[in-house]
Amino acid sequence: MTDLTIKRRVMIPVRAGDVTAEFISFNGDDSGKEHIGIYFAGNPDETKQADHVPLVRLHSECLTGDVFGSGRCDCGEQLDEAIDRINEEGGYILYLRQEGRGIGLYAKLEAYALQDQGYDTYQANEMLHLPDDGRDFGIAADMLLALGVSKVRLLTNNPDKAQQLKEHGIDVAELVPTKVHVNQHNRQYLETKAKRKQHTLKFD
Repeated sequence: MTDLTIKRRVMIPVRAGDVTAEFISFNGDDSGKEHIGIYFAGNPDETKQADHVPLVRLHSECLTGDVFGSGRCDCGEQLDEAIDRINEEGGYILYLRQEGRGIGLYAKLEAYALQDQGYDTYQANEMLHLPDDGRDFGIAADMLLALGVSKVRLLTNNPDKAQQLKEHGIDVAELVPTKVHVNQHNRQYLETKAKRKQHTLKFD
């Protein structure tokens, strides 16, 4: 049983007011990272049905991609896609403060510098004596349980997210792949994720 409880729910217009979402904070997380749940009501005709399973995206914070539209990753595009799809279908984005796959912003910039020398994203982390992926998605499971959600359709190409949710008591009813947001700057990064971490990415 999770120790998390809901602290506050606040309605916030996003996308210049075109979309309204409910931002949710929590009590009981001692990490100090201030993870946020974001609820989108979706189409009431569908979401009020007894068998509706919410669409959920676990999105790790990426300052460079989410805020500044960096071409070195696909994070900003994935977040935009998640807002569009979940706003339509109903569900949650869990915005997790786990920058740089959990290594932090400064370390991510150090890893980028190594990638500029020809190393891939995982080799760069290894050279910095950091984990390939230091994220803990158990906190996402705790957030879902605090929200009263125990069964989800998971919007992801990353099998590790689903596995960690399952290990923490969440029924992942379906894996819903995201689009492949590839460009000239991030192709090698995405191909490396598919090769080394089995992300379900299909390239043209």
